[in-house]
Amino acid sequence: MATEDKNRATAAAILPLVGGAANVASIAHCMTRLRLGLHDRSLVDDEALKALPAVMGVVDDDTYQIVLGPGTVARVTPEFERLVEDAREAAPAPGDTPAGTPTGTAAVTAVSAEELAAQGAAIKAQRKAKNATPFKLFLRKIANIFVPLIPALIGCGIIAGLNGLLVNLEWLPAVTPALAAMASGFMALIAVFVGYNTAKEFGGTPILGGAVAAIIVFPGVANIDAFGQTLSPGQGGVLGALGAAVLAVYVEKWCRRWVPEALDVLVTPTLTVLISGLVTIFGLMYVAGEVSSAIGTFADWLLSNGGAGAGFVLGGLFLPLVMLGLHQALIPIHTTLIEQQGYTVLLPILAMAGAGQVGAAVAVYFRLPRNESIRRTIKSALPAGLLGVGEPLIYGVSLPLGRPFITACFGGAFGAGFVGLFNQLGDTVGSTAIGPSGWALFPLLDGNHGLGSTIAIYAGGLLVGYVAGFVATYFFGFGKDLLAEFNASQEPAPSTVAATGNVHPATPPAAPDGPDSDGTDPGASPAKAPAGV
Repeated sequence: MATEDKNRATAAAILPLVGGAANVASIAHCMTRLRLGLHDRSLVDDEALKALPAVMGVVDDDTYQIVLGPGTVARVTPEFERLVEDAREAAPAPGDTPAGTPTGTAAVTAVSAEELAAQGAAIKAQRKAKNATPFKLFLRKIANIFVPLIPALIGCGIIAGLNGLLVNLEWLPAVTPALAAMASGFMALIAVFVGYNTAKEFGGTPILGGAVAAIIVFPGVANIDAFGQTLSPGQGGVLGALGAAVLAVYVEKWCRRWVPEALDVLVTPTLTVLISGLVTIFGLMYVAGEVSSAIGTFADWLLSNGGAGAGFVLGGLFLPLVMLGLHQALIPIHTTLIEQQGYTVLLPILAMAGAGQVGAAVAVYFRLPRNESIRRTIKSALPAGLLGVGEPLIYGVSLPLGRPFITACFGGAFGAGFVGLFNQLGDTVGSTAIGPSGWALFPLLDGNHGLGSTIAIYAGGLLVGYVAGFVATYFFGFGKDLLAEFNASQEPAPSTVAATGNVHPATPPAAPDGPDSDGTDPGASPAKAPAGV
């Protein structure tokens, strides 16, 4: 089957399982997930969705998220949008999915796999409830501002890496200036995109947020003095743009409330840009610039002095931070570092958390030789885990089992400690974009000692994470009772298999992102996963 037909078939299989076109309120996607706003959540058939070959997992968060993986989601989403549009044109009146519409056959899973999926779903529900605090909802808004920027960051980051390689090799000198322009153009204007998305996320007019943020990168600010210093274009960066756009939203809302309707179209945008612009120029740019500089200085100091210890702590605690929803606070920090230094030194360290999960999953595979259901789950999720989409392994294997999740975190800590040690020794390893992790991060690597050294250190960290996660889980990840409970043949009865024709377990549930769990994704997140795990 052609790739286009395959993507269309995947979209066609998903649509009836989410309640049909009439149940779809909004459609979007991130690095790894199809994100749907649904009118009625009860119309969704979770188990049938998870049984689809292309679906790695599902997430019930503020939107209903279907984990398809990097690359696939960008191709399936347009097909899904076309199907929804066609269905609405054919049947504009709202209604339920017609009787007899196939809803898919739920996969038959072994008992242990069902228990793991149920435990993972319960943990996900508990986490979702705990994460609905005002602070974490604010962090989610911050993540929603930066996640749409990740594809451009990745594309420009890879071009920047290619350009650096060509410059070092002194190849194609006539082409490298053009590549440099392609790689740097987006970063030069990233403040404008951040301002636009910020206003949109906080309920203002997006273009006004972009207009106020554009002041930060306007070359003419170099003629302005504030706090006894001459401003420089870009001072304050994405943090300044974020603050300026939030201020613009509040000014706009105040104007909408008090300005007469007859004058609103003229007065409101003018006052919004004027008031927010003055505060930005004579306040926010300076303050945000100081904060941005402090972030860069602290990151450099932490890894130069803390080295292996700092990496160990960051790598070991990253997945618990994801569980608490606090990892989203790192997204603007990553972006600030990329803006300042050309790469973020934190992402390669945090990406080691996914390596620990991969090692732990392999250990579980070998520790449960007679549990074919869990072994099949691991085999199906392992390739995605190697590419940085860690949610199926986390929520389908290690976290429900309990202790393997902890030992996996130790594996990630050792891998991150390895990378941190080399940072302390002077070999900086960074990523020119956020979102991917695992093997998918290789094209985005950059550092201060050449690409070969950077790749070798990162690969060494992954290897350490794999080995440490495997060893810790194999020897310390199971108690006697847990091993006895799960290390038994749990194959479904032949009659059940014959009735359904499906012997594969449902793909386990996944965790929410943020740049993709992008990152980015720690997770899917790739999408995954700072988006990434």
